[in-house]
Amino acid sequence: MKKIMFVCHGNICRSPMAEFILKDMAENGGVELLIASSATSTEEIRNGIGNPVYPPAREELARHGLSCAGKRAVQLKAEDYGKYDLFVGMDSANIRNMHRILGGDPQGKIRKLMDYTPRGGDVADPWYSDRFDIAYRDIYDGCRALLDALKSEEI
Repeated sequence: MKKIMFVCHGNICRSPMAEFILKDMAENGGVELLIASSATSTEEIRNGIGNPVYPPAREELARHGLSCAGKRAVQLKAEDYGKYDLFVGMDSANIRNMHRILGGDPQGKIRKLMDYTPRGGDVADPWYSDRFDIAYRDIYDGCRALLDALKSEEI
């Protein structure tokens, strides 16, 4: 079973959205995956307890019939490198920070979500735009392409 870790800056918007979108796609597609998400920063973690998914992100997921109940922000750690097969960042800054936190990428496990799609680039950051619908669209498209790649064993 493949183990996938989605990563964004705070683990309260984009990476948890990706976590729950791909979990739903995998479950509905009969693909067995272990899927989690984490942050490159500690900004959303206080006294060892992570903040829940940001309300507008939670609401966008709910509009599509998805629940992220119980999800709280966690930070990516160097020891995660040996626990997961693939680390999927939302943007270029995430990728840089993942390399720093994980101590490099000797096994080629770090990827950017939108690189699985024909359009490439970064997932739109709704923190600044308040456009969770656009972030959802990007993440959905990226997760669909990622799942297709996993099914065809390109990863």
